[in-house]
Amino acid sequence: MLQDIKKTLWSTADKLRANVDAAEYKHIALGLIFLKFISDSFSSRQAELRKRLADESDELYFADASSDDIDAELEDRDYYKSANVFWVPETARWEALRANAKQADIGKRIDDALAAIELENPSLKGILDKRYARAPLPDGKLGELVDLISTIGFGEDQSKARDILGQVYEYFLGQFASAEGKKGGQFYTPQSIVNTLVAVLDPHQGKVYDPCCGSGGMFVQSEKFIEAHGGKLGDVSIYGQESNPTTWRLAAMNLAIRGIDFNLGREPGDTFTKNQHSDLRADYILANPPFNISDWWHGSLEGDPRWMYGTPPQGNANYAWLQHMLYHLKPTGRAGIVLANGSMSSSQNSEGDIRRAMVDADVVEVMVALPGQLFFNTQIPACLWFLTKQKTARKGEVLFIDARKLGRMISRVQSELDQAAIDRIANTAKAWRLSSTKSEDMSGVEGFEQGYQDIAGFCRSVPLSEIAEHGHVLTPGRYVGAEEVEDCDEAFADKMTMLTEKLAEQMAKGAELDQLIRQKLGGLGYEF
Repeated sequence: MLQDIKKTLWSTADKLRANVDAAEYKHIALGLIFLKFISDSFSSRQAELRKRLADESDELYFADASSDDIDAELEDRDYYKSANVFWVPETARWEALRANAKQADIGKRIDDALAAIELENPSLKGILDKRYARAPLPDGKLGELVDLISTIGFGEDQSKARDILGQVYEYFLGQFASAEGKKGGQFYTPQSIVNTLVAVLDPHQGKVYDPCCGSGGMFVQSEKFIEAHGGKLGDVSIYGQESNPTTWRLAAMNLAIRGIDFNLGREPGDTFTKNQHSDLRADYILANPPFNISDWWHGSLEGDPRWMYGTPPQGNANYAWLQHMLYHLKPTGRAGIVLANGSMSSSQNSEGDIRRAMVDADVVEVMVALPGQLFFNTQIPACLWFLTKQKTARKGEVLFIDARKLGRMISRVQSELDQAAIDRIANTAKAWRLSSTKSEDMSGVEGFEQGYQDIAGFCRSVPLSEIAEHGHVLTPGRYVGAEEVEDCDEAFADKMTMLTEKLAEQMAKGAELDQLIRQKLGGLGYEF
């Protein structure tokens, strides 16, 4: 049902954008969805409070209060703050905007509403994108979009409302990323990749950090994972950074609509030169940094304390990202990073030396080769690096997983890792860690009740000495070997006899056909 609603909403919204570029329209549509949700949340909370203040059996009962008294009481911001609901001024409420959707100045009215909401809610200051008065939409289209988004019913149950809004918002983010193609990948990581990172890292409590957070998908999935495994919203603290101002706002809205507290820094900024969380040491880091960026270096980065394993080459930031993550980990923390496949084997400039130093320091825990065509923005093959500062298990070993065959095509150009594939990768990593001690209980790891075992063609635990023999290359395919094929009991000689007999039959049949063709052509006067 909800899937059909999402598709219908997207289809209609996409038609309304006419010839407007998806990158521009994205912020218009998502900003309105955000505004509708916080307005509905406010109205729902206000209606709930009005009932409770008049209910003698309720702890909030306001005895002998007139309707004016209750109206005044409903102006107390603490009632809304305690329920994690933003205060929405009367002129900024959705119904007021919907009533004026057909007016020529609807764009300015929306901008004014957003400005008023920012003024009343300091945590939203600078986050809401006030671009509606100058939106490049044809006449009337903005009003039609307001009418369309008015059809999204969030209901009165706040947890269900957040879930519906979150799913609609996430669906729109994915669709916009697809529509934008290469540009879209800068703000959105496909959900199956995020889910894989989260499942392998297994976050439960502590600080979660993403230094290139895009629209915040890593944080959202971390919270969902924790709740799905018996935890609660708020068990982790969220820290992020994003250099693109409009994407930074998207992330803030994406987290705000779910009631997730976050710290995305004072402002958008480059992670390397304007590190917003320089003192942070995180329990978990999840990141999908831009691949192979060449214009990242600045002279101020020379001698930076983050370069513990060597100064990264100025022409490629891959090893700058890896070292930045390690620097910001707690001693017991873990990081999961998406990078281009070249990062596993490149020896250009100082990359090979840095990788050797990282391997020798035993900070590389798991390497995963991914299927192709997972991303919206690039066909470059990708991999997952899992790092830790201090291994508590499997010291002196690296687990290699070759998941290239686990992709499932969901369109002509796009593949994904389905839940079975994600579970297989995550359970393999979990079993590997637990199997370092034979006494560990493996009953909770599906498929690994007897402990971890290498599987030819899929996974293998490799000692650092063997990795050194291979020049510290970390490509899983080099270590996991070929997939085992089912042995046939037939003797080689018997098999060859059968095959040659079959070949003789086919050659004899071919000779018959050749003769028949000659006869037919001869009958037509074309002998040869």
